[in-house]
Amino acid sequence: MTLRKVAVADLTEKQAASELKVLATEIALHDSAYHRDDAPTISDATYDALRKRNDAIEARFPELKRSDSPSKKVGSAPATGFKKVQHSVPMLSLGNAFSDEDVAAFVDRIRRFLDMDADQAIEMTAEPKIDGLSFSARYEKGRLAVAATRGDGSEGEDITANIRTIKSLPDFLMGDVPKVIEIRGEVYMTKSDFAGLNAAQEAKGGKVFANPRNAAAGSLRQLDPAITAERPLKAFTYGWGEVQGMEWKTQWDFLQSLKAWGFPINSRTKLVKSVEAMLKEYNKLGEDRAGLPYDIDGMVYKVNRLDLQKRLGFVSRAPRWATAHKYSAERAETVLENIDIQVGRTGTLTPVARLKPVNVGGVVVSNATLHNEDEIARKDIRVGDHVIIQRAGDVIPQVVEVLTAKRPRDSKPYRFPTKCPACGSHAVREDGEVARRCTGGLICPAQAVERLKHFVSRNAFDIEGFGEKNIEAFFTDQLIESPADLFTLEKRGGRTKLEGREGWAEKSIDNLFAAIDRRRTISLERFIYALGIRQVGQATARLMAQAYGSFSAWRKAMIAAKDKESGAYQDLNNIEQIGESVADDLVEFFAEKHNRDILEALSKELTVEDFLAPDTSASPIAGKIVVFTGTLEVMSRGEAKARAQSLGAKVAGSVSKKTDLVVAGPGAGSKLKEAEALGIKVVTEQEYLALIGG
Repeated sequence: MTLRKVAVADLTEKQAASELKVLATEIALHDSAYHRDDAPTISDATYDALRKRNDAIEARFPELKRSDSPSKKVGSAPATGFKKVQHSVPMLSLGNAFSDEDVAAFVDRIRRFLDMDADQAIEMTAEPKIDGLSFSARYEKGRLAVAATRGDGSEGEDITANIRTIKSLPDFLMGDVPKVIEIRGEVYMTKSDFAGLNAAQEAKGGKVFANPRNAAAGSLRQLDPAITAERPLKAFTYGWGEVQGMEWKTQWDFLQSLKAWGFPINSRTKLVKSVEAMLKEYNKLGEDRAGLPYDIDGMVYKVNRLDLQKRLGFVSRAPRWATAHKYSAERAETVLENIDIQVGRTGTLTPVARLKPVNVGGVVVSNATLHNEDEIARKDIRVGDHVIIQRAGDVIPQVVEVLTAKRPRDSKPYRFPTKCPACGSHAVREDGEVARRCTGGLICPAQAVERLKHFVSRNAFDIEGFGEKNIEAFFTDQLIESPADLFTLEKRGGRTKLEGREGWAEKSIDNLFAAIDRRRTISLERFIYALGIRQVGQATARLMAQAYGSFSAWRKAMIAAKDKESGAYQDLNNIEQIGESVADDLVEFFAEKHNRDILEALSKELTVEDFLAPDTSASPIAGKIVVFTGTLEVMSRGEAKARAQSLGAKVAGSVSKKTDLVVAGPGAGSKLKEAEALGIKVVTEQEYLALIGG
């Protein structure tokens, strides 16, 4: 007698555990046949009977419920909040191409980096860029262990329970699978499902979504997986993060593995070998775009050979070996009702167009950037004008054309303000700059608020629950004035001050202070970026974290760099990609006593972790300062620098007493002479390659 003929009430615990294991596997196979292959092997009634028996056994033996239980595909008890998940391999963003020339330039950059001939073919995959929500799903020994949103690229939110509800994604992998693999992809909602969801939401008075992407994102980030299970979510997969125990030669080979394991891949993905072929696929997909069942906003090109991807590596937070070719922006006509001036964290005055709301590509737009005063003057943009606005992907809407034929007769040219609208200080424009900046500095409330917003933003401290409105309200009510105030708010009576405020119940107050406490430890690069220093973005912050290693060493060096004749300033200016302009902004930041006081106050409240460099213990150049000069014949200059940094070296732009190694190719000039004069070790490119292992 098979177990399935035994009534659930008569099963022993051992029998129940055995049958639950069989049911999990069997139901997953039927799910794969139905959702992946569109070829069900059993009737709906038989499938429903299997699920019903699984649920009955779990109801009788709840302690035996498996992590891969089919019941988790229809939701479970609501969570109290999303846990954070650290990506073992960062989920990076993509560079963009907006024209045919951009695509050609992308391929040319790859050839130059790899030192390839101009006519040498580079095989690419051309994959539709789905307009959805990125996710990563980690499988261990073939079974789904954890899934997360992209988040800031380094850390996302745990959405494991919700991912399990998406029927087209397998709970376990069949066949030959790696010990560990992180699958990357995009969750989306089809156009027809989106329309059906909105109709249902409207009928019951629920939230109506602006577009399929927002609907997918909102559905995937439900605290109650049962709600996610009710939403018609689908997914495409296309990439990987950490992998243990398996390798591929090409991106195409990897996609075939995905398909074999039961993951949905996009059938419109093609292999191409030239810029002309890339553009042909792009144009063909564009012609079919309106008829596709899902939204796309471009095509992604990836170098197919994985050994070339490895050589190309990354620049800042994007791969050199891939780019997203976006489709033309969608446009609409509306009326520009007013021009507001926003003051940023560095004092820049930015004009913003307030528009009569208009629908552009499924999104209602009421604001658009005007960039700067030169742009307003060049296009002669005036209040009351009929204008054409455009929106491309996630790019901020912008005014691209003024319809002067519809301009009101009493229209007057717009005069850009010469005083800050927030504090009344003079707004000046330095020679050679397009931006006009408020000179109020620390007395300007707009700058203070914007710096606080930046400080808690996703790529900085990422303090959950501290959105823009809360920052503005807390600043206005003098609960916080500087970044350190965030971490002293509770001991300054913050709980009492928040009680009774609209929207602040006891639970939300608890959540806020818990979120603040979770961010009392932060990486050095995030900390530097969070300070909002002019010209210091994420890439520059990481370069400095790598160069100085610790918060104390960085702070000491920046203060010492005030003297431009000092070694500290020369070291700062010598960091590859820093340069004099960025160095001067850093020096200016530290020259202000108020900023130094903020750093001192923060140091008492936080633990700033030393820079966590990749394991380069086996690298002969780890920790060394390397300078490249002359013509390199095997590698391009860019590849040589990237390779050295990946091996733990610090690449400098000029030779100094602190330089450890100079790699000199033909044509080396003053840097070589200076290295020889200082007695610094000089090697040829071939000797250098032998040193680092080829």
